[in-house]
Amino acid sequence: MLKVEKLSKKYPANDKYSAKGISFTVPAGKVVGLVGSNGAGKSTIIKSLIGVLPFSEGTITVCGYDINNEPEQAKKHIGYVPDDHSVYDKLTGREYINYMGSLYGATKEQKEYAVGELAKLFDIEYALDNQIASYSHGMKQKICILGALVHRPSLWVLDEPMVGLDPQTMALLVKYIKEYADENHAVLFSSHSLETVAKACDIVLFIRHGQLVKKVDLSRTKNVNLEKMFMEINEVDNV
Repeated sequence: MLKVEKLSKKYPANDKYSAKGISFTVPAGKVVGLVGSNGAGKSTIIKSLIGVLPFSEGTITVCGYDINNEPEQAKKHIGYVPDDHSVYDKLTGREYINYMGSLYGATKEQKEYAVGELAKLFDIEYALDNQIASYSHGMKQKICILGALVHRPSLWVLDEPMVGLDPQTMALLVKYIKEYADENHAVLFSSHSLETVAKACDIVLFIRHGQLVKKVDLSRTKNVNLEKMFMEINEVDNV
């Protein structure tokens, strides 16, 4: 579903690369987690692959479409949940979901499923006709999730999706992420919660200073201590 090859990104005001030579894949049916300390380059990678951050080195393809050369086709296959729950506050929740569905070419049935079954699952159906400006942080996060899923994307990308969610919703989201991947979709998300990563992911990618320094296949490795791994990878920075 997603293939990243030798991605490198350097911001104009920075001499160092924010991402350097990054290569990985997210196949259908798998959940892949990006792990790293603040400033490691996770958000740079994510924003590059969803097509909002330009890059000149390397290639990224989504369902076979190059994100630079065929951006419209590639983006149609992506559902993105940002870390700042960016939404249109003036719209109601229902209007927002239908608007996102229209942008991505969702069918009538897909829109109805999002405002029906999905809204009920994430316990937000009671607020769908309220203006998003009145929502709490957690509710805005939920409506972002529904907006990203309305067109049933092949690749679901989440950047720190647990921020602002209560423990019950966090557990629900982890469960749904795994179920969504089991339906032959690909899921990529970044998180500072190693416990969440351990529960949800099949594969974990450790990012440090813009580079992929370690890949762990949790389905093949038993009793992995991600916290210990994280500390060992980053211990040089803490000296």
